[in-house]
Amino acid sequence: MILLASKSSGRLATLQAAGVKPLVQVSTVDEDAVLHELADQHRMAGLPAPSAVEQVQALARAKALDVAASTGSQDAVVIVGCDSMLEIDGRTVGKPVDASEAHERWRTMSGNTGTLHTGHFLVRSSDGSTAEGVSSAIIRFGSPSQAEIEAYIDSGEPLWCAGAFTIDGLGGAFIEGIDGDPHGVVGISLPLLRRLLGDLGVRWTDLWASPAGHETN
Repeated sequence: MILLASKSSGRLATLQAAGVKPLVQVSTVDEDAVLHELADQHRMAGLPAPSAVEQVQALARAKALDVAASTGSQDAVVIVGCDSMLEIDGRTVGKPVDASEAHERWRTMSGNTGTLHTGHFLVRSSDGSTAEGVSSAIIRFGSPSQAEIEAYIDSGEPLWCAGAFTIDGLGGAFIEGIDGDPHGVVGISLPLLRRLLGDLGVRWTDLWASPAGHETN
């Protein structure tokens, strides 16, 4: 059994569709505080500002460790934390704070290309062993009309998504193509997760709730 340290419906649905029925416990991590601390560490060490990859990995790590430290994690073999951000035109962005920011994002993204990074951090509950990795995929955005963008933002969906878009919901029609793992774009990369679980001695197929592709009427 794995415990997903995330409230993301996309991550949960992706795991469930793959035959895995995780426990879910949302972390109490202050994401802004984690990123500020990371930036301070880089500054004090004389390093460049944290990259998008470093940021998503720091957030995934904080979420997994936060939930792993709680009593509710004891029923799980492995705790999984994830976080996603979009890198586009030299900027790294997460969820938009409001509709105005979502409009600004889509002015930048429309007809453009960006990279969606998703950090993964796993903690084995028995001994605290960890495994981590980042899934990155190139996103080729379409050029929706202004009316389409207005309707999409009015739907509310972009306001709870990293980069202000999804591929598994209403936003899928505005994405022309993806180079990389589409599951990672939704929020959790199944191939990467399988490899990281293997590093912790957990076989992916042992997590299946039922044999994949064997449904009964």
